[in-house]
Amino acid sequence: MRLRESTLQVKLISHTPMPEVVVATAMRQSRFKGGVSELSLDRKEIVRLINLALNLGHFSVFEHISFTFAIEGISRACSHQLVRHRFFSFTQQSQRYVKEFDFPYIVPETIKNNKEAYKEFNRVIWEIGRVYKELVNVVPFEDARFVLPNATETKIVATANARELMHFFKLRLDEAAQWEIRNLAKKMFELVNEVAPVIFSEDSLEKFQ
Repeated sequence: MRLRESTLQVKLISHTPMPEVVVATAMRQSRFKGGVSELSLDRKEIVRLINLALNLGHFSVFEHISFTFAIEGISRACSHQLVRHRFFSFTQQSQRYVKEFDFPYIVPETIKNNKEAYKEFNRVIWEIGRVYKELVNVVPFEDARFVLPNATETKIVATANARELMHFFKLRLDEAAQWEIRNLAKKMFELVNEVAPVIFSEDSLEKFQ
């Protein structure tokens, strides 16, 4: 049997083109008599309008842009937390249709750093793997999966608008958040910060409510 530990991987696979221009244009429309379809904003005005929206709590303008992530190497324990953010859209790898005999899994650092705990953890994982492999030979995969643990790796495609992402980051980047989803939030934040640094900054999260 070849069980393997997994590591977190996150990729930003798609996002609204020119996201900060879109948000700034929407903000300008809210206070502009004319239409904005032909409006051309320079960088200074874009930054000003985004900060104005943040300062005034005009967060609806951030709903016009969206970001899609491919997420791998998180546990089912983590995904159960992630899918509680109901304004995301999720497509999760199916344990019913993806038939893996040797399931990948996640190991917390606290367990890795404790020799006895790590030994016991791996013993249990391997025993579950053995039972799972036997079960899939006698019952449907959808029933055999009932023995799989929260440590089992899952993969998810997740999409959210910027307002929901800011809410997500506000909660999950906090030091009180569970370590795995906090690590996921950090990687997601780094990716969106690269394409929309004014919207996704520490200052903007402090202003978000």
